[in-house]
Amino acid sequence: MKSKSGAKKRFDETGTGKIKRKHAYKSHILTKKTKKRKRNLGKFTVVSAADVKNVKQMLQ
Repeated sequence: MKSKSGAKKRFDETGTGKIKRKHAYKSHILTKKTKKRKRNLGKFTVVSAADVKNVKQMLQ
């Protein structure tokens, strides 16, 4: 079974098995967003527990 190619580009698995993702809202209309907000949007975060099953299925 093939993986979803879009999911391969967007998600990454950590050593402990959690799924990492980038934040949204960092691509345009950045002038009205504060420096702090833009800085925090650039960092990775963990996929929520409700979505982990779907994301793992897309990566298999």
